[in-house]
Amino acid sequence: MSTWFAALAPYPVVQAPMAGGTSGPRLAAAVSGAGGLGSLAAGYKSPAAMRDEVRELRGLTDRPFAVNLFMPQPPTGDPAAVEVYREQLAPEAAWYEVPLGSTDGAADDAYQEKLAVLLDEPVPVVSFTFGCPSPEVLERLARAGSQTVVTATTLVEALAAEEAGADAVCLQGTEAGGHQSTHVDSPRDERNGGGLGLLALLTQVRETVRLPLIAAGGLMRGGQVAAVLAAGASAAQLGTAFLICPESGAHPLHKRALLDPVFTRTEITRAFSGRPARGLTNRFIEEHGRYAPAAYPQVHYLTAGLRKAAAAAGDPQAMALWAGQGHRLARELPAARLVEVLVAELAEARHGLTARGGAATRDPGPGTSRPGTPEAGSAW
Repeated sequence: MSTWFAALAPYPVVQAPMAGGTSGPRLAAAVSGAGGLGSLAAGYKSPAAMRDEVRELRGLTDRPFAVNLFMPQPPTGDPAAVEVYREQLAPEAAWYEVPLGSTDGAADDAYQEKLAVLLDEPVPVVSFTFGCPSPEVLERLARAGSQTVVTATTLVEALAAEEAGADAVCLQGTEAGGHQSTHVDSPRDERNGGGLGLLALLTQVRETVRLPLIAAGGLMRGGQVAAVLAAGASAAQLGTAFLICPESGAHPLHKRALLDPVFTRTEITRAFSGRPARGLTNRFIEEHGRYAPAAYPQVHYLTAGLRKAAAAAGDPQAMALWAGQGHRLARELPAARLVEVLVAELAEARHGLTARGGAATRDPGPGTSRPGTPEAGSAW
């Protein structure tokens, strides 16, 4: 584990910032208090609500934590395509007896106002999704005492974060649940096969970028954490693993769906937001996903009422059930206990690697048994 991350948390476990109410103060406090790095998701919240949650979190833990901001989005959506999608969703609106939302909402998620709050009341870590801040913004946060992390899905994006002056990069593989944090939303990339898996991405970036790396995407067990650390990451970020915890603010239907055998797979879709996001495949995705335009956040606003109405009706088949590829490995544990279990699994995996490595280099011969030992003074 790098000295950069070790200054933030004893254990190389980061709880992902899951927007929409999932990653609130209770979850972040539990993870940070257990020795990981908890995260607040500021996406879709007002600046005032974000400030209130930061203050609440400070009252729950004295450990470092992160706050995640969405970068402003350029106006790339085709209004005509959005209106065609509105017409397609009209029967859904009629079924749930709710109007489709206006698509005139802001595309910047109050970025500047939230940034002003975090400069006024600095937090230990500020992370960014959907783009890279300017060098000036990163420098201002550094002067305020905040570490900065930029989420990247390609080598080019990671290099941009390094050039801008970020302290670290969170690498998101295509296995990850929720929105793909690409800096540019390009439908052409989808036609070319989409993004890279985490280990391929991590290996590419580790050989070029000098910043500490946080690995994210489909990680659910301590053995997987050991694997990404061995591949060069300073820490591992897990989202779906924490989504089912009691401290998570995810809807109960969402939590139950993760382990429900009805939902057998995940896929990346634009159906709910207009931006690629991985979720459990349900009726809504199957019927509408292929027709959803590349228009974020317009489609997000368009479907917001539908998603809420489906949840109120107890119908997960029209909810955005964001989940990573490892969702069936989710464990119904309190967040602090989950951190403990992950750390124990990590230590066990490291012990096994050390034992096998020792056996390979110092084979005592047939018929002899010799247990391996982990590195002195370190669990990883």
